[in-house]
Amino acid sequence: MFVHAHPDDEVIGTGLTMASYAADPETHVTLVTCTLGEMGEVLVPELINLRSDRGDQLGGYRIGELARSCEALGVTDHRFLGGPGRWRDSGMMGTPGNDDPRCLWRADPDEAAAALAEIVRAVRPQVLVTYDSNGGYGHPDHIRAHELTVRMFEVAGDPSFAPDTGPPWQPAKLYQTAVARSMIQAGIDYFRSSGTGRELFDGVQSADDVPMAVPDSAVTTEIDSPAHFEAKVAAMRAHATQMTTDGFFFVLADGIGHRAWGTEHYILTRGERGPAGGPNGRETDLFAGLDL
Repeated sequence: MFVHAHPDDEVIGTGLTMASYAADPETHVTLVTCTLGEMGEVLVPELINLRSDRGDQLGGYRIGELARSCEALGVTDHRFLGGPGRWRDSGMMGTPGNDDPRCLWRADPDEAAAALAEIVRAVRPQVLVTYDSNGGYGHPDHIRAHELTVRMFEVAGDPSFAPDTGPPWQPAKLYQTAVARSMIQAGIDYFRSSGTGRELFDGVQSADDVPMAVPDSAVTTEIDSPAHFEAKVAAMRAHATQMTTDGFFFVLADGIGHRAWGTEHYILTRGERGPAGGPNGRETDLFAGLDL
């Protein structure tokens, strides 16, 4: 089960992993999205009136984008936390959207946790995946998704927690997404040598200047599935309001392509680490060590 904050988050950091497991008939993949992403940008000029400061219809539109992304990835089980639109996109820290009482950042923690518990107990996943404690880059909804997922790992197996959400279930492993420093450095080096998209790294001298870069030594798990690279790119294209073909993610896809997007990294934060089958002693399977 992957717990993400907004539509499009599922593909950027975990799309390859989701596609590879969704293609395995022995594996069930569930995606939980916490908000509709109402506060996102709109990069399609003719759809500009969907923006939150205009018609405020972006959330509904992004439901369709997410459905097309899931179709590209082969994911058939997608759920919104609490149902579509229950909690609103919080925007970045310090923005008006972050003060909206409807947003996920202002949600009652027990109510939001109970909503996630209901899904976890219904699906009974062995593995949970979400962001690190900073949500990758500090977005409130990413941080809240992390907090909710960590709490689920700790309480979903406790029959005293939200007993009306179903029988208890204890997942075996909890992972957080990671972007290895070496991959970020490879992107910087590519842009510098090719001149393509150089402006995307203005002021960045090395991966050490990128807060979300994780030391390679901290990465415990590597999912390498270049066969699903095209599915990931197709899923990115599904989120047309958020990602343009000349933007950061597509420049990476066209530039260092399989090297940038053909591998996804994770850090195991709860549960027992499985056998190392990959480089640098890393797991190559989120289910490594589990009795399936």
